Amino acid sequence: MILRLALRSLATHPVRSAVLACGFGLGVAVMATLLGVGEVILIQARAPALRGGGDVVVAGATGQLTFARHILSSVMRRSPLETRVAAAAPASRASLYLVRGDRALPIRARGGVPSLERALGDPETSPVASWTDTPADAAWSAPDPADVLRSMDRFHAIPAVPARAGSWAEWLYFNGRAGDTRFYLTFLVGPRQAGGRQAAGVRLQLERGARLESFAQVADVDEAGVLTGAPDLTIGNSSVRLDGLRYDIHLDLPPGARAPRVTGELSLEAVAGRSMPPLTIRGSGGWLSGYVVPVMSGRLRGFLTVAGERVPLDGGSGYHDHNWGFWEGVTWQWGQVQHGDLSLVYGRVRPPADAADPERIPGFLAALGPDGPVGYSGEVAIRETSDAVTLRPRGIVVEGRGASLAITMELNIQDAVTTTMPKGAFGGGMDFLQLRGRYRVAGQAGNRRIDFEAPGAAETFRGR
Repeated sequence: MILRLALRSLATHPVRSAVLACGFGLGVAVMATLLGVGEVILIQARAPALRGGGDVVVAGATGQLTFARHILSSVMRRSPLETRVAAAAPASRASLYLVRGDRALPIRARGGVPSLERALGDPETSPVASWTDTPADAAWSAPDPADVLRSMDRFHAIPAVPARAGSWAEWLYFNGRAGDTRFYLTFLVGPRQAGGRQAAGVRLQLERGARLESFAQVADVDEAGVLTGAPDLTIGNSSVRLDGLRYDIHLDLPPGARAPRVTGELSLEAVAGRSMPPLTIRGSGGWLSGYVVPVMSGRLRGFLTVAGERVPLDGGSGYHDHNWGFWEGVTWQWGQVQHGDLSLVYGRVRPPADAADPERIPGFLAALGPDGPVGYSGEVAIRETSDAVTLRPRGIVVEGRGASLAITMELNIQDAVTTTMPKGAFGGGMDFLQLRGRYRVAGQAGNRRIDFEAPGAAETFRGR
């Protein structure tokens, strides 16, 4: 029937039918050509040579890695990637403007390290012999783990946010365990004072069996000296020095109303690759909070002397992290545990309501092994159970689920140290709880099955 209608139409209107047939044929041909050209363009756009060489592009969740040197010096140089990565090169793109008179011409610029770009087969840099590495490029082409660690653990200038400046604080935190002895140590630098100084203090909490003692010293430090020297830091009679990958800590805290004098010489050995790079959360009104873990797990040595009694710490293990930001109205949940060659850390920061919605800030759970990261998840649930009478936390359950990690951590709280925070500080007048207990950890990280129990630490807040 259709064929008969077509033949009658062709016989009745031969010219119109011929034009229509040519039009349909031309349309199909154009469409086929465009599809073919589009496929070629797509293939070329994906070609490594047109993107500057290489087979894989690594980027952060927001498009830019916050600490690319850490990736180059640790993740790319350890199993399982070490044997599979022939060359790795950092690259940065930015918008520049060529200004001449009253005219401004926007330019899209791309920067990289010439020798590493050539190793990737970049067609732009390869034929230009004059493009050679500068001395500063060595920090990228051959990153020194000690230099990367020091850069990771640097202190930060106080941002120009007058409304929040009074709540600025930055601190180095250490904890360690040897036998039945455990300590929690903080070197804290607070808000700016007159004459280019900053408030500062050292606090040590020492736990021996069921006995818990606290020691402290308050002082002030030179702001410029902190920015240029930290993590090398001296507060009062105590100090931290970073020598290569080793943190040397000298303590000399004077006696107080209820505490004797305590002195000590400690060292914590960092392991290249067993660290979590810096991350910064930003909110409205200039609010920010930063966090980095330079030492997920390291060898601890040294001793403390309390009222003439020597407390050995040789053969123990330690942890070190570093926090900075504006802390008024801020609370957090945090925990850390080590077992064998595996370290896990979780956390969530809750900003003040005028900075961001606290319920929309994601948490994290990271697992690091002897060769670097094993798994990571930003989908983390942290649930706390409390005693019905005291309302103090009794247990914490942490669940992290992601493409590389599925882990459940259950903390049975054995002890808690409560610090009442004044208004204007972090916690906004709440109680700050430092918790100790045993973690039961089970699940999967990467290709590794996890199932263990080990002592660990946690922090949280409670209203009064």
